Amino acid sequence: MPLRETAVPNNTPQGPLLLGTNLRDNYGVDTTIIDLNGYRIKDELAQKRGLQNGRHLTDQEAFELIKKNIEVYGEPDLVGFSGKITTLGWQEKVAKMIRRLAPDTFLVSGNGLATELKTGLFNYIPELDGVARSEGDDVMIKIAYDAKVIKERGIKNALDSGRLEPYYLGYLNGRHSFLYEGDRPRNLNTIPFADLDLIKTDVFGYEMLKYYLGNAIWGTSANNSSATSFTMQRSTNFVSSRGCPYACAFCYRGAQGERNYGMRSAQNLAEEFKLHIEKYGVDFIGMPDDNFGVDYQRIVDLVPLLKPFNIRWGTHTRLDESAGLRPKSGSPGEYIFENPKRIDLMAEAGCIYIGFGAESASPSVLKAMQKGGFILKNGLVEKRVNGQLYQFPRTMDVGMRNCEYAGIHANLTWIMAYPTETLEDLKTSVAFIKEQENFYTSCGKLPDSVNQRMFTATWYPGTEMLHHPKVTRMLHEVFGINFNPLTREPICDDNFHQYVLELDDATKLLHNPGTGEPLNFSDMTMEEFLQAREYVDTGRIFEILEM
Repeated sequence: MPLRETAVPNNTPQGPLLLGTNLRDNYGVDTTIIDLNGYRIKDELAQKRGLQNGRHLTDQEAFELIKKNIEVYGEPDLVGFSGKITTLGWQEKVAKMIRRLAPDTFLVSGNGLATELKTGLFNYIPELDGVARSEGDDVMIKIAYDAKVIKERGIKNALDSGRLEPYYLGYLNGRHSFLYEGDRPRNLNTIPFADLDLIKTDVFGYEMLKYYLGNAIWGTSANNSSATSFTMQRSTNFVSSRGCPYACAFCYRGAQGERNYGMRSAQNLAEEFKLHIEKYGVDFIGMPDDNFGVDYQRIVDLVPLLKPFNIRWGTHTRLDESAGLRPKSGSPGEYIFENPKRIDLMAEAGCIYIGFGAESASPSVLKAMQKGGFILKNGLVEKRVNGQLYQFPRTMDVGMRNCEYAGIHANLTWIMAYPTETLEDLKTSVAFIKEQENFYTSCGKLPDSVNQRMFTATWYPGTEMLHHPKVTRMLHEVFGINFNPLTREPICDDNFHQYVLELDDATKLLHNPGTGEPLNFSDMTMEEFLQAREYVDTGRIFEILEM
């Protein structure tokens, strides 16, 4: 499904590609993929809307694309939607298209949106036959099996046979409905590599994979809150691990394994590296994992495997893992480094980019985000920025510097207006960005190689941020969202529907539908928040330090 329109599509749709490749190679299922996010049309309409990178397909263009696919490949037995929660509006529209073009197909939605809303999604997309939660590798086989049984036997006989158990829910909203529960394959190394050729060319001859390969995964041109001191010509992506063992209050991990962390072996990764280098001629490979660096030994094992390829790559990990630092027992103020540091090992294996979710440099805000335990364990370090003294997390400062010393570009992303954040807290984050800029320029890098963008704190269903009383109260008062008193999950009514539709872009600032005021969960006044947001949006972020 289409994602942020202002950014170019630069990460191939790994979920659908993995599922489609596995079904095709191991189960003999004819598979095609329609990637609605793989288009950015540059025309007069895009110019009028100020979309320099081009626009999404219109509804009619999307309909014609789906129609042409069915004409070429035949009516599908099964259609699966994949998309984050930001894609609800698109899924609603495309579901109606599918029912019009292929009324008898078995229609299922999975990935982030389905995982977060579960059966509530049937309220908004009544055309669905099924909703699939969590990871799809294993349960997708059962979904395809159910579609086959229903086609061959008819729904009544299929139900009577017992073959549709255990995921059949009953007759809901005029359709027989299923809730599938996905799980982690026992061994991630056994999953076939995603075949990117499934999106090589669309039915109209558009060379989609070529477009993806030419779009940098990270950097200013990607328009995804990443800044780099280098460029890439051809890049591909895949994930090396799933899930995240940590519990940051603003983050929803349900679509990629929740807190169940699992990873592919170093050898398995090296094999896919080799495939992409030889088949696609890439000069950079991105692994946008939630957290690549959890396992130290896997990084050790990667060095001799990746070093001969001489390929540049990047990923995401945590600043405490980059710092490799811990207090020395019995010696206050003294610290011990990993030896060797995992960041040095990653650099030896070819890593030149790491994205870090710093989010805030304020200790109190980090605690509110449930990020304080690891990032604050090494205490604070005092730094003078623009003549003012600030206290930064030592781990954050050391982690950023370690990367530069190792030859890895550190890109830090930030969140502003989180619950409890004051203007002084925000200034601390901005001061750290300035400190990174000063450090990078002293190393010969350009100032624009430091990310200065900030997301505004937004509540996403399934995140612990809801537990902050101010968030719950404002969601109810401003958007009319009600919550189940036992599960604390939102009730999927019209009010919640409208809220989710507003989550169509992660960079979007939500507004009160009644007053038009922006949604501000922080302890900043509205005047402070609006001024700070304006400085961020107009590239004058350091003026926040003068507020």
